[in-house]
Amino acid sequence: MSFTFATCAWTEALRSRIRLLSRGFCAEAPRSVPGVAKERSTTAKGAGDASARLFVALDLPDPVRDEIAAWQARALTDSALRAMRPQALHVTLCFLSHRSVAAIPRIETLLRSLRPRPVELRFEPQPAPIPKGRPGLYALAAESEAARALQGELSELLRSERLYKPDDRPFWPHVTVARVRSERAAPERGERRGKGRPRRVKNPPTSLPKALVEPFKAVRVALYLSNLKPQGAEYERLAGVDLPSPMGQKR
Repeated sequence: MSFTFATCAWTEALRSRIRLLSRGFCAEAPRSVPGVAKERSTTAKGAGDASARLFVALDLPDPVRDEIAAWQARALTDSALRAMRPQALHVTLCFLSHRSVAAIPRIETLLRSLRPRPVELRFEPQPAPIPKGRPGLYALAAESEAARALQGELSELLRSERLYKPDDRPFWPHVTVARVRSERAAPERGERRGKGRPRRVKNPPTSLPKALVEPFKAVRVALYLSNLKPQGAEYERLAGVDLPSPMGQKR
């Protein structure tokens, strides 16, 4: 099975421009991971210790993401709900938090060591509020024994290299489809959104259509860079390992 990597010897780590307007940076040209991370470093050790906010996730096939986007347009009618953009629809396997830029090649190597295998997922019909009482987000539970097995293997690989601290809670495969807006007013341009209680949702998302409760297969395991912005996080795929998928399935 072939491996595809968006990163190549550091310099091709980011294919698209990462705009750093929230920090006063302007990406005039595509940058390497070290260059971007050095600018964004906010670790306690100081700006000289470059870090990047990273996570590993399962990518959904394009038709599934398109179908979710169409459902979001119909189902998220409450003004308190903010739909996740199509490029943000994924199943997070391991959130690595801030890691040294120097660790990225090691993470790539660990991804390459994974045995590609089919990972089938199936969404539950009803979006789940998280938490139930006063939800801050809504997610689609994506039941999958294959995803659980892959996450366990990846978690152990990353833990053994001291790149990941496993969560105490059992792994729950899901796709976040909406976040609940804060009760606080929207931030001014260039300012970071303040913390506050999520608004009350009077009209929760409706159930999924039949097309979205059919099983499907993930297309890749990917390493992502997360850029925090006032309007929400933006994600850049740094590396990916293709997974077996049905003939003709769009990636």
